[in-house]
Amino acid sequence: MNASLNPVTRHDWTQSEVTALLQQPFNDLIFQAQSVHRQHFNANRVQVSTLLSIKTGACPEDCKYCPQSGHYNTGLDKEKLMEVQKVLDEAKRAKEIGSTRFCMGAAWKHPSAKDLPYVLEMVKGVKAMGMETCMTLGKLDEAQTQALADAGLDYYNHNLDTSPEFYGNIITTRTYAERLQTLSYVRDAGMKICSGGILGMGESIADRAGLLMQLANLPEHPESVPINMLVKVEGTPLENAEDVDPFDFIRMLAVARIMMPKSHVRLSAGREQMNEQMQALAFLAGANSIFYGEKLLTTANPQADKDMQLFARLGIKPEAREEYADEVHQAAIEHAIIEQRDASLFYDAAAH
Repeated sequence: MNASLNPVTRHDWTQSEVTALLQQPFNDLIFQAQSVHRQHFNANRVQVSTLLSIKTGACPEDCKYCPQSGHYNTGLDKEKLMEVQKVLDEAKRAKEIGSTRFCMGAAWKHPSAKDLPYVLEMVKGVKAMGMETCMTLGKLDEAQTQALADAGLDYYNHNLDTSPEFYGNIITTRTYAERLQTLSYVRDAGMKICSGGILGMGESIADRAGLLMQLANLPEHPESVPINMLVKVEGTPLENAEDVDPFDFIRMLAVARIMMPKSHVRLSAGREQMNEQMQALAFLAGANSIFYGEKLLTTANPQADKDMQLFARLGIKPEAREEYADEVHQAAIEHAIIEQRDASLFYDAAAH
């Protein structure tokens, strides 16, 4: 059955169904994904988030893709947890350039009892600015999860990375079941889930299908699904991994959109390597969330003004938060865009 004609949100996808979606003719897949997208979202709005590394380096996990792992020599300086006020200053700057969600990431296996109180203050402070809050801190226990929820955390990011079958080739210091347990604690505490994966680690089409199945067959779909393209960092075991075919990456976004029709699908790590045409195709395939700013934890990300130049050329505007989606808030976002951009860089279709 054509999923675009079936608005029912499903949680019973099979491997053969997902593989068939990934392998169908490209034009048919894009049309189907765009049709699903328009049932649930404004096709010309993209949610904008800023991501800040609040604690960098020396992570005890051995994720083969990660420059922050203490197992590899990537030249990354170890840093302590940032001071609360410095984090809040960065959040204020992010809001001023149009972000509606502020994501804070720490290179931990799990938060310590010593650090958690500071993390909770960060959540409360960002929340008080009227921004959505998101954190990625590693594995959580039930009490830590509840404390974050009580502090006002909106989203918790915890990626599954890949399929259960391929996972052991990438990470040995944490099990797939532990990742799923953290997601379960987050959901039970009433927070929203941000969970996705990475392409380009040597996985097969079956593994890509398996990752999407795991996400879409959760009891509730993640509200945010980041699809990352591996950023190859010298010193990590995957520094010489084979490049992802751009069309295969777009296919993954499109199938994520079809399978999780009400989720925000985020065009995430790897955007620095994508040209504007590929990013435009990603939005056509149903991606409607990006990370915005100069750095994505420890790797480069297209600068904010470049993003807004592309948005202007495509007729895309940042999505306002639902509870702030009034004319004043939208005007503030658009004013930030106008201040950053140079009118000479744009082709004004209305004037021709």
